[in-house]
Amino acid sequence: MIKITLPDGSIRNYDNIVTAMDVAKDISEGFARNVISAKFNETIIETSTELTTDGNLVLFTWNDDEGKNAFRHSTSHVLAQALEDLYPEVKLSIGPAIENGFYYDVDLGEKTISEKDFKSIEDKMLEIARGKHEFKMRSVSKTDALDKYKKEGNAYKVELIENLEDGTITFCDHDTFTDLCRGGHIPNTGLIKAVKIMSVAGAYWRGDEKNKQLTRIYGTSFPKQKDLKEYLELLEEAKKRDHRKLGKELGLFTFSQKVGQGLPLWLPKGAALRDRLEQFLKKAQKKAGYEMVVTPHIGQKELYVTSGHYAKYGEDSFQPITTPAEGEEFLLKPMNCPHHCEIYNSGPWSYRDLPKRYAEFGTVYRYEQSGELHGLTRVRGFTQDDAHIFCTPDQLDLEFKKVIDLVLYVFGSLGFENFTAQVSVRDLQNPEKYIGEVENWEKAENAIITAAKDKGLNFVIESGEAAFYGPKLDFMVKDALGRSWQLGTIQVDYNLPERFDLTYKGNDNELHRPVMIHRAPFGSMERFIAILLEHTGGNFPLWLMPEQAIILSISEKYEKYCEKVLNLLENDEIRALVDNRNETIGKKIREAEMNKFPYIIIVGEQEENDNTISVRKHGGEDIGAISIEEFSKIINEEIKRTLKPFNG
Repeated sequence: MIKITLPDGSIRNYDNIVTAMDVAKDISEGFARNVISAKFNETIIETSTELTTDGNLVLFTWNDDEGKNAFRHSTSHVLAQALEDLYPEVKLSIGPAIENGFYYDVDLGEKTISEKDFKSIEDKMLEIARGKHEFKMRSVSKTDALDKYKKEGNAYKVELIENLEDGTITFCDHDTFTDLCRGGHIPNTGLIKAVKIMSVAGAYWRGDEKNKQLTRIYGTSFPKQKDLKEYLELLEEAKKRDHRKLGKELGLFTFSQKVGQGLPLWLPKGAALRDRLEQFLKKAQKKAGYEMVVTPHIGQKELYVTSGHYAKYGEDSFQPITTPAEGEEFLLKPMNCPHHCEIYNSGPWSYRDLPKRYAEFGTVYRYEQSGELHGLTRVRGFTQDDAHIFCTPDQLDLEFKKVIDLVLYVFGSLGFENFTAQVSVRDLQNPEKYIGEVENWEKAENAIITAAKDKGLNFVIESGEAAFYGPKLDFMVKDALGRSWQLGTIQVDYNLPERFDLTYKGNDNELHRPVMIHRAPFGSMERFIAILLEHTGGNFPLWLMPEQAIILSISEKYEKYCEKVLNLLENDEIRALVDNRNETIGKKIREAEMNKFPYIIIVGEQEENDNTISVRKHGGEDIGAISIEEFSKIINEEIKRTLKPFNG
């Protein structure tokens, strides 16, 4: 009797050996038709793998990430077969699944592949897929595996096999094609209905620039042509919303080679945008009892040695700054928390003084490789909306929940409604990655899980994603295009208070260690603004827009009336500007639309005579002629709907 346990806890018993697909069919024939991959006892298997022992079985469909990975990995095999058919001299290396697709690194010898070749590769892949060839795994001895690839002259596969243990080597066969592979495939190639070669690039073998540069072919695949069409449309929309493109068009930020890579320069409109975000959060923080602090951009190396940041990140940071004093070294600040610990240490505290909540928009610096820099999402200098709460263990639960409330308020005010939470805990298999006592880690992890449950968050637990000093609660937000971003994080830390010898006097008159909460609802201003730009397409919530309206004069005769309208709007704290250039009104309207002004106000003879304004919304909706007072009311009511006060 074999006992198979499913994710819902139900158990199915079988007298004979069964496969994962047999179990799927036992559940329902309809369900089985959608199963494309499986995991047994935490190991990815084929749906045809025989289950010979008791264990836990998870069955995946296209709707699961694991299912998509198996689908894309299987397609990379089909790509490899197509390349061998089209380019007989090709030497294959590796072809993994990646987010939204797959790639294969190949040595084409004297041949090259360009965009004009994509269609023929796709056609060949679909021709192979239509054969409905089953993916079959088989074990191969190390000797036989080496012999195969040595005969083929494939040094890349030989190198991979030489680093494997005999008895662990498997090949995957489908149709006439064989590849070195660990496994994890869909049942057959026929499930692949749509493929697209996305791009080609150079890639050094094993990522080492001393090795030969191979050709990396990127692709994606789907079980339906409709899904591919929707994905390509989404990519086109993402290009339009690229924050680098919008940031330039809207005049928010720029980069300069003379200043340095990864160091953004904020233009006046961008600086005003940042300031409004800062003031928005500062106002909420004040209600929540935070105190603003300011710390320097550098600190002595010893500060970060004490915190543990130097041991973890020192090699990847900017090099130490030396001074005329012998042996004195400073670092550009990689984190704000060590500085805040020293602020806490500036005076004695009693349990009656806690919690202490220190907040700072602190700029930090981390050296990212030039190839990893990307607009505002990956930079070398960025400002965190950082805060650290020092509290007693008894206060931890309430303080953590208050931070959750603040994060949710930020998301709601900025239109991020679709999110899940992730409790990031230790990797128990690799304890050397973390500092501190196991007992404190357990307390911290339990505190986060309890708070997430009590607040009714939709959350998952991810092993190995904790910071080196403590577990955390990360918020994974989906933007308007359905892409997932990590925004906002809350961490519980018993370790830094220990390292910095932080204390408070308890009601027993003895010294105790406070617990430290790290939190940043935005994460970093740079990355947050980049994501917000792409989420909104540059159409920010009205309260955040650099200018909420633009006033267009039909001719220079009405410039004085434009100025009158502007002054009245400014009196109502509405941000507006006047465009009285000697251009046609049609051109002014088109440019105002391109610059995403939420409201376009047009004034001419009729408006001046009636003391009104003609208003249209961004996107073309015509509101018509209204009084300035009515327009101010429209603006203020819209802001009130989206920007509610924080109740703390």
